[in-house]
Amino acid sequence: MPPRKLVTGALLAAGSLVGSVLLRRRAARKRERVDLYADDGSMHSFGEGTAEAERLLPIAHELLAL
Repeated sequence: MPPRKLVTGALLAAGSLVGSVLLRRRAARKRERVDLYADDGSMHSFGEGTAEAERLLPIAHELLAL
């Protein structure tokens, strides 16, 4: 295999990898979640779509709007 084809293939693979990482990060940033911290240092995280988050997200939006 000529070196030029090898370099082109490597650049294409690297570009695909970087693109997929950036796409995943962007998609994760748009999801809402509620994190509850307890006095003992524990934390519970409820993602968008769970029953707990559906109850808590409107309250959080209202509090943040104040």
